[in-house]
Amino acid sequence: MRLTHDDVRKVALLARLKVTDADVARLADELTAIVHYVDVLKDIDTTGIEPMVHSVELLNVLREDILGTCLTREAALRNAPRSDGKFFLVPAMIDAQ
Repeated sequence: MRLTHDDVRKVALLARLKVTDADVARLADELTAIVHYVDVLKDIDTTGIEPMVHSVELLNVLREDILGTCLTREAALRNAPRSDGKFFLVPAMIDAQ
């Protein structure tokens, strides 16, 4: 499968990347090679091989969750840049409609 310049421009648009015409020509060749390599991988016999998320086994080392002392509301709010005495006050991130 050969990727066209239009394919590259569409992928760049979806990825929100600004590409020049020179980039488009180069990327078309590089992406075509990547797609070809993926096609080659599809031909490998994976019978009996279990799917995996990572190529190496990962192990999370977590400590036991032990209940400790907590700050009081007043102590936590004492360090807040802004509060109303009951909650932290933060700038609005989205407009209420």
